[in-house]
Amino acid sequence: MNIQAMAQEIPPEGEHSLEGIDFIISGDQYLTFLLADEQYAVDILCVEEIRSWEKPTIIPNAPLCIKGVINMRGVIVPIVDLRIKFHVGEAVYLDTTVVIVLTYQSEDKSRTIGFVVDAVSDVLNVEEQEIKPAPAFGGSVAQQFIEGLINNDTNIVTLLNVAQLQQIERHAS
Repeated sequence: MNIQAMAQEIPPEGEHSLEGIDFIISGDQYLTFLLADEQYAVDILCVEEIRSWEKPTIIPNAPLCIKGVINMRGVIVPIVDLRIKFHVGEAVYLDTTVVIVLTYQSEDKSRTIGFVVDAVSDVLNVEEQEIKPAPAFGGSVAQQFIEGLINNDTNIVTLLNVAQLQQIERHAS
């Protein structure tokens, strides 16, 4: 083994070989996921991590959509089941069920919440002009949670507003 020859192959600082890497594109990227056979998406820059489903610690008197909390490297993270929050499908926990942990940074604070979804699908590369406004008529998902719609081949993907998802409603007494 010739260490000097190997050292010659290391690129100087600032020069990096990106050969074969095709994920760097223009536009924004969104993580898509399934809820009751419908596709939704969130800004990938807000995704902290994707975790397999694990039963959280229950919080007494929490709203029904809040399944409890988990300890994620010392941070207590509330877990919200989006199927219950949006009234879509039945809350069944299978092998494909995952928790997407989202962190949203506002001007004065950061909030991290995990969202239970049926399965993660894909990452979409979308230009801003490709995001269409959501129609104003009612659906199972409240208008405040929808940022727009993305036409992806034969599917329509509902783009969710991460800032609005981070708002936790007070429990009705």
